[in-house]
Amino acid sequence: MYSTVGTFFMSEPSKKEVVREMFDDISTRYDFLNHFLSFGIDRAWRRKLVAMLKERKPFKVLDVATGTGDLAIAIASLKPQKIVGIDISEKMLEIGRQKLTDKGLNLVVTLQQADAEKIPFSDNFFDAITVAFGVRNYENLELGLGEMSRVLRKGGVMLILEFSHPESFPMKQLYAFYSRNIIPRLGRMISGNSKAYTYLPESVAAFPSGKSFLEILNKLGLKNTRQVNLSMGIASIYLAEK
Repeated sequence: MYSTVGTFFMSEPSKKEVVREMFDDISTRYDFLNHFLSFGIDRAWRRKLVAMLKERKPFKVLDVATGTGDLAIAIASLKPQKIVGIDISEKMLEIGRQKLTDKGLNLVVTLQQADAEKIPFSDNFFDAITVAFGVRNYENLELGLGEMSRVLRKGGVMLILEFSHPESFPMKQLYAFYSRNIIPRLGRMISGNSKAYTYLPESVAAFPSGKSFLEILNKLGLKNTRQVNLSMGIASIYLAEK
């Protein structure tokens, strides 16, 4: 998209660039705000994903949009041979690498900057691919999911943890109020970023959750897709096999 300023054409930043800059800016407060704004429930959601992955006994795992590495660190408890976390925000990764050093996981988990829509690995490379709260940030959702499918081996599993849309009273109304009014204010006060925690509820609202998301996974040729609702529909884990 372009806007005309005098005789010059200035390109507006892409969603990818906006997301990268936003997460770079809030990186030092990201972990605290994640746990604070979710009342710590996000930890339980990650544990549920890890429990679902455990039965697969993966050797090589790719964690996409890894951020500061919370999910990759949790997956390390399963003792896979290799975990790679990728993210477009280098500042988030820097914090993640320090966490790995502190936990002595440097040899198990590797974090590297990479674009989820251009994953730098060969076809059929990983036994499992995970994402926690990242797919709604993709500039091109189907392209990013297609890349994840490409690097997943046949028979491998994809596990995606993402916010969803509660449908039952009173959770639907409570969650709508909290996400639209409380999260932006607290996020802005603590992070100092006026956009990041307004973006969060907006991106959740725009995300095609539930059946719509399962249809996208099916369209990409993935099999045995299903949704596991968490905390009365606030979040979901989507499972798909190649």
